[in-house]
Amino acid sequence: MQSGPQGRGRLTRSAEFDAVYRRGRSAASRHLVAYAFPSEQDETRLGIAVSRKVGGAVVRNKLKRQLREAFDANPTPPVRLDIVLVARPGLDTAVEAQGFPWLVTEVAELIGRSSGETTA
Repeated sequence: MQSGPQGRGRLTRSAEFDAVYRRGRSAASRHLVAYAFPSEQDETRLGIAVSRKVGGAVVRNKLKRQLREAFDANPTPPVRLDIVLVARPGLDTAVEAQGFPWLVTEVAELIGRSSGETTA
C-alpha cells in the first residue's frame, strides 16, 4: 500500500486522468469533485486537479498539499482505486474558515460516494 510520500501512488499522465474522468464515478460538493475508478494497479493512486480559477500558484500548491494530506489522513483508505480530486473555486477560503479536519471529512465522504461505498 502507501508507505509515505515516496511510496504514494500518483496519477501523473493526462491519459490516466482522462480515463478516470471518462470511466469513473463522480461525487461532488460545493467546493470539491471526486472521481473514482477501479485501478489495474495494486495500489490506490491519487490525482489532483486545481485550475487557475481557484487562485494563484501559491494558493493552488497549498491546496494540493492540503488535499494530499487529507487523503493520507483518511482512517479507512480505499483499496485499488484511481482517484482524481478536482478543486472548485472557493475551496481555499472554505478550508481557512472551517479548518483542516473539515477537509479530511469532505475528501473521505466524496471518495466513499464516488467509489460506491455507502457512508453511515
